[in-house]
Amino acid sequence: MFTLDQARSFVAVAEELHFERAAERLNMTQPPLSRQIQKLERSVGVELLERDNRRVSLTAAGHAFLADARRLVVAAERAPDNARRIAAGQLGELRIGFTAASGFSLLGPLLAEITEQMPEVHLDLVEMVTSEQVGALLDGDLDLGLARPPFDEKLFESTLLFSEGLFAAVPTGHRLDLLQRELIFDDLREEPLIMHSSTKARYFYDLVVRRLDVEHKNVRHTVSQILTMIALVSAGRGIAIVPESAKLLGVHGVSYLRLGEVTDDPVQLHAIWSKTSRNPALERLVEIVRGSLHG
Repeated sequence: MFTLDQARSFVAVAEELHFERAAERLNMTQPPLSRQIQKLERSVGVELLERDNRRVSLTAAGHAFLADARRLVVAAERAPDNARRIAAGQLGELRIGFTAASGFSLLGPLLAEITEQMPEVHLDLVEMVTSEQVGALLDGDLDLGLARPPFDEKLFESTLLFSEGLFAAVPTGHRLDLLQRELIFDDLREEPLIMHSSTKARYFYDLVVRRLDVEHKNVRHTVSQILTMIALVSAGRGIAIVPESAKLLGVHGVSYLRLGEVTDDPVQLHAIWSKTSRNPALERLVEIVRGSLHG
């Protein structure tokens, strides 16, 4: 097996095609350089250089070996720096899970900030509901989740990214839209509803049923994605209770009306991560996330 020093010596000679100049480049004398090349050729088992008293040239095998030797030398030179940068969280990979709703509100600006401050860290994005994110974080398949509460604070660190209100999404021109005021729950009592799934969108389902007395007979459709709800509202299939950020979807034919009896901002999105994570880049990511909140 040849050594890194032999590979480095061969690259210098192959690029200079002159032993004396290659020796000067390597800060050594010519005889030990010649011995390095001879040992390398014995190790490889083929002649890599043709040399006589007047010139040095590469054999066909030497041309092929040069490309690999260059990559080997470059990789060896980069390895210590890469190790230091990975340990400092400047290089590596981050796997981020996100809910569909966060994808059209906070995700874009957050990714722009991460890319600007961690340009050499590869981001792997996975759309998951909160329960899937929790499992993936515990299994080590995700580094950070953009998720809804609740989650086990004994297992996860977290920071609140933002809170927002609940709005009624109604077809533009609907009688409720023409009231020109905040709605009260009694306004919705006889309206056909597009509801969140109690299993696939449990967080939003719970938020709505805790505030609104939902009559089963009024539920026309049950879906899991907010974009689907808004599309059905636009098609005149009913009204839906959605987070304020749904406005960002820009779906034509939908008006968003404030619910006067919802005085808080109950919809929360948190960044969560496992307390046992060992990814050095995660610490830097958390700093960016927390810094962006203050910014």
